[in-house]
Amino acid sequence: MTDAVDPPKARRPNTRLEEVARAAGVSKSTVSRVINGEPYVSSKAREAVHQAITRLGYSPNQAARTLAGSRANCIALVVSEQGSRVLADPFFAGVLRGVHAELAGKRVQLVLMMSKEGDEQDLVNYLCGGHVDGVLVISLHGQDPLPRTLADAGLPTVVGGRPLGAGGVPYVDSDNFNGAMEAARYLASLGRRRVATIAGPRDMAVGMDRLSGWKRGMSQARLPVDLVAYGDFTPESGAAAMEELLSRSPDIDAVFVAADIMALGALQTLHAHGKRVPEDVAVVGFDDLMIASTAVPPLTTIRQDVEQLGRTMTWRLMAELAGEENLPPFLLLPTSMVKRGSA
Repeated sequence: MTDAVDPPKARRPNTRLEEVARAAGVSKSTVSRVINGEPYVSSKAREAVHQAITRLGYSPNQAARTLAGSRANCIALVVSEQGSRVLADPFFAGVLRGVHAELAGKRVQLVLMMSKEGDEQDLVNYLCGGHVDGVLVISLHGQDPLPRTLADAGLPTVVGGRPLGAGGVPYVDSDNFNGAMEAARYLASLGRRRVATIAGPRDMAVGMDRLSGWKRGMSQARLPVDLVAYGDFTPESGAAAMEELLSRSPDIDAVFVAADIMALGALQTLHAHGKRVPEDVAVVGFDDLMIASTAVPPLTTIRQDVEQLGRTMTWRLMAELAGEENLPPFLLLPTSMVKRGSA
């Protein structure tokens, strides 16, 4: 008579790495090494981890790769925005070009996915189901749990932009704080004294960091920081924010706009009010997207290399998948000012 053996549970993508470690009686790092097929793990510990994975139904793609002995040779780029917004915003196109360029010649496919409210669990189930080897995530809002959920499931994940709710998950970002501070200092150096800003969304780190940098630059110039309006990185929101600022303070003589795409809307509003740029109101944007050079007048802006952002995120993810050790937990890319006709 043989002992009864509990059948394996159905796979549960939400099972955490900690649960596997606890069930196997080993550390999380040991579980990670087993999942990644790394050496220096005893056969006893390796077997205990495999049994815990089977018993708990742990199904991140890393576990599936180890047990099946193969890779998906595919990574995902997840954008936490609506599809129509992604297709219309040149920022996302730049990031995508960078990701594609970094993957060139690596025989790794790319899957582009949109994260929409209400389908989070389906997204996690797919990503953790062995379809991809790793994930790039951009445009996070608020305390989005997706990166932390994926990382806890053992799926290598890199975030584009500083994540607010995913401590410990590696990320790549541009130096938004210092870039915005440089913009404020520059406008002050031109002799402008009523300097406003159109900030980004209050639930995104990029919006917070650029606003903080602008405030720091203004404080250093001993200028007030009362003229703040907010947009959502669309031309329409930039136009509405500029309208709000002019109604509050018609004597505005400069504005730092936290994204070029919002600056386009701000310029339209200024033109509609008969304001000359830069004679009456100087305008500085952020990003240096292609639209900046074709704006009327051409937009002075803070340049971040969007394609390099995509490339660096991809490099960081692929390096982790290759088993490289001592990788940096985050990378901050430099910004620079590009002077054109608007300021």
